[in-house]
Amino acid sequence: MIVAKQPGKTLGVTISDFDPATASDADFSALKKIVHTEKIAVLRGQDLTPSQYVQLGRRLGRVERYYQKMYWHPEEPDVFVSSNVPHNGEQIGVPRTGKFWHADYEFMPEPFGLTLIYPQVIPKVNRGTYFIDMGRAYEALPQRLKDAVEGTVCRHSVQRYFKIRPTDVYRPLVEVLADVEAETPTVTHPTVTVHPVTGERILYLSEGFALSLADAEGNDLDSGLLQELLDATGQTDDTFSHPGIHLQTFEQGDILVWDNRSLIHRALHTSQPEPTSSFRVTVHDEHPFYEGIRV
Repeated sequence: MIVAKQPGKTLGVTISDFDPATASDADFSALKKIVHTEKIAVLRGQDLTPSQYVQLGRRLGRVERYYQKMYWHPEEPDVFVSSNVPHNGEQIGVPRTGKFWHADYEFMPEPFGLTLIYPQVIPKVNRGTYFIDMGRAYEALPQRLKDAVEGTVCRHSVQRYFKIRPTDVYRPLVEVLADVEAETPTVTHPTVTVHPVTGERILYLSEGFALSLADAEGNDLDSGLLQELLDATGQTDDTFSHPGIHLQTFEQGDILVWDNRSLIHRALHTSQPEPTSSFRVTVHDEHPFYEGIRV
């Protein structure tokens, strides 16, 4: 396993000569340590079937299957499919996913620690995923905002970006919203979490899923505070030029593994989308999602 910094980047590393089929338990432990500290690891030169890809995830921990079937790979339901490329004339997975800042499963009581993305069909022009390291973002906050969020909680929900399913067509919107809240009730996490491996303090919120902030007793805080935090961390910068935003590109045969505890991300989409398809596997490693989480 050869690890190298990415030229001109302050986030992430590339890893070559990593074969999931022959890698030892020690190799996988080393890979997780790299992801926890470097935040993104790009595994080069991979050629895996969907079942081999899921097995890679299982070597890293407990694989979490997505809760909605319309995203499942037809042969491997543990693989989440994002694709606008028909397969045998049929839509597989869901197109144009992740067009907003978020951490995966941020809206669930127990999010997972590791996200794996395996691009299958890669755009020729627009290629990559935007990331923000919310540990660094917290450190960069002015002390005034750090003081303002100390001891507070954030409410998270999928309702703002819930994708309508084929079975929802022609249903009253109030029924759809009621089902969303029943299936994925609003959850609360500390606004600032502590990474169980690195000890970093992480600002755990995103424009995609964060609904509101509250004090320790559950009293709502002014909505302007949440807006200030989104602005300060670069999530409202439509030019993507904020210094905290990292664009991670990839090539055919790459698998991206990232720390879902400390990174938020956003897909790179354009108004004229190119053919694109990717597989996702998500994993709970051996550590709690954050120190003190109650599940």
